[in-house]
Amino acid sequence: MDCSINRNSNYISSINLNATQIMQQVNWGIIGCGNVAELKSGPAFNKAEGSRLIAVMRRDAHKARDYAKRHLVPKWYSDADQLIRDPEINAVYVATPPLSHAQYSIAAMEAGKATYVEKPMAASWHDCVLMNETSKRTGVPLYIAH
Repeated sequence: MDCSINRNSNYISSINLNATQIMQQVNWGIIGCGNVAELKSGPAFNKAEGSRLIAVMRRDAHKARDYAKRHLVPKWYSDADQLIRDPEINAVYVATPPLSHAQYSIAAMEAGKATYVEKPMAASWHDCVLMNETSKRTGVPLYIAH
């Protein structure tokens, strides 16, 4: 972000942000629409201003379709790569078991999607380091739920 401060009046006179630093609309895709997404985070994505849940993914296609139908989510997938490649999605929430957090988070960041991971961040310290390194290298933000 570039800022120019007018020294005479002590206010920011201009802010230049590129597209990766601000999103007008966050279009979410959830990988792992099980209990955590069902009760905690999933419904909230449509309630927050500037946020919309676009797609969900679960390996069990029947359960993914059922979740999408019950929560009025327009798209569902049974393959995480398809969700990550969806051009309408610009942010991915990973709510899978911790053993797959790194795999899905890294794939999402590599695809340029802001990534929000359910706690714990990953199953190992090494996976956490890989996730942080991917975020730094790609410039894509990585957030961890608390």
